[in-house]
Amino acid sequence: MTTDADAAQPERLLRLAEVRHRVGLGKTMIYAMIGDGRFPKPYKITAAAARWSEREVEAWIEGVVRDSRAN
Repeated sequence: MTTDADAAQPERLLRLAEVRHRVGLGKTMIYAMIGDGRFPKPYKITAAAARWSEREVEAWIEGVVRDSRAN
């Protein structure tokens, strides 16, 4: 859940290793879910580097928890 204090924090971009740690999924599954539109897309910051929005990843986690509790 985001609060006013969270909104005041600057956006943090996460590396794949951090995303994998937070969501408990591997690289292949994360990219497959991105392809299916079920996971946030990364931002390409250079030709060889991609980063994910911490807020978007946290919102995805919250949605997974919310949806699993509703079923």
